[in-house]
Amino acid sequence: MYRLALFDLDGTLADRQSALSDALTCLCRSRAISPDAEQWLRTELADRATANDFVRLRDAFGLEASAADLWQEYVDLMSVAVTCRPEVLQGLAHLRAAAWTIGIITNGASDIQRAKLAGTGLASLVDGVAASGDLEIRKPDRRLFELAATRCGVSLAGGGWMIGDNPAGDIGGGHQAGLRTIWLRGRPWPDGLPAAHHVVDDVTDAITILLNETWE
Repeated sequence: MYRLALFDLDGTLADRQSALSDALTCLCRSRAISPDAEQWLRTELADRATANDFVRLRDAFGLEASAADLWQEYVDLMSVAVTCRPEVLQGLAHLRAAAWTIGIITNGASDIQRAKLAGTGLASLVDGVAASGDLEIRKPDRRLFELAATRCGVSLAGGGWMIGDNPAGDIGGGHQAGLRTIWLRGRPWPDGLPAAHHVVDDVTDAITILLNETWE
């Protein structure tokens, strides 16, 4: 018997926004990128980043560096800048000790998401990872949830939990995948979306809920 907990990464386990700001500041300084190009980057990468964004940046602003080099530098900078609070890492360790199976399901390019997991120390605390770049599909697509469960060595048929901050992607997708859900409040809640099973202010509160779950 197992208990599965799938977590979103950006905005749930890790602070992407502050990392993004720091990484772009360093990148633009390193490459002497103009203020106009820097503002373009900050706008375009606000929600997600892909290698193609740097192709468009290079074309739009005539940069000398290759798009591949710019993307790799950005990935490296993000892996250094992104953070996961010690109490979150500790909470996940407690879940593992309590025999939970832990997965991460995240929208984003595979290389940068895995670089973040390595940089934060999360990689050693989870059983499996599914990034949207792996299959070129995004949450709330059920197939990404199925991939996450499979990579954790389990099946969605056994049920479990989805924890995240995105109402449609995490909570709506979790419902469609047959999972119970915990929402980290903050974003506007869309009309018509079923309510989450729990609503919390911090992912550590979600971990506490899971730790207090009784075996069925």
